[in-house]
Amino acid sequence: MARSWERMVQRNTKQVNQQRKKQGKETIYGASSKAAAKSVDIFKGRNIVFPVVLLLLGIMFWVVGSIDDAKGSGILANWLGVVLYFLLAALLFFRRPFLKVERARLSTIKYNRERFLPAAEIEKITLSRSVVTIKYKGKRKQWIFSKLINRYDTAAMAERLEQFGKNNNIEVVHE
Repeated sequence: MARSWERMVQRNTKQVNQQRKKQGKETIYGASSKAAAKSVDIFKGRNIVFPVVLLLLGIMFWVVGSIDDAKGSGILANWLGVVLYFLLAALLFFRRPFLKVERARLSTIKYNRERFLPAAEIEKITLSRSVVTIKYKGKRKQWIFSKLINRYDTAAMAERLEQFGKNNNIEVVHE
């Protein structure tokens, strides 16, 4: 209900602002909608390790397929596999992983879908120099954001997540 309420407020705010603009008055609700838009922070990383592994596999299959060319069978299937490995590596490289910090929830992309984690379901946030870990309540699941693997700016993430934890009464641990 909260998201539908926010959408309704934004829609009504937009209509009121348009009417006030036609009347020559200043918009009164513009600042609050801008403040709400600024409360969302997105930290983007870059997936490098897995695309490099896929490129190496594609090169390996290319070499093995060129050695096997003397037989003459399966040439199309070999090249199709190599091209698909290269395309998958490019797709994973250019689709950047992210952590979106909103007012009362976090979201990231996992298994090709955007996953949301409300603040009420977070047990603790562990911050270190190169890794940020977010642990679910009562589950063994964790979200791990690493500087080494996905090239996240963990220092900026730590500052924002510390503020998020303070606002939502979540335990924040520094290591």
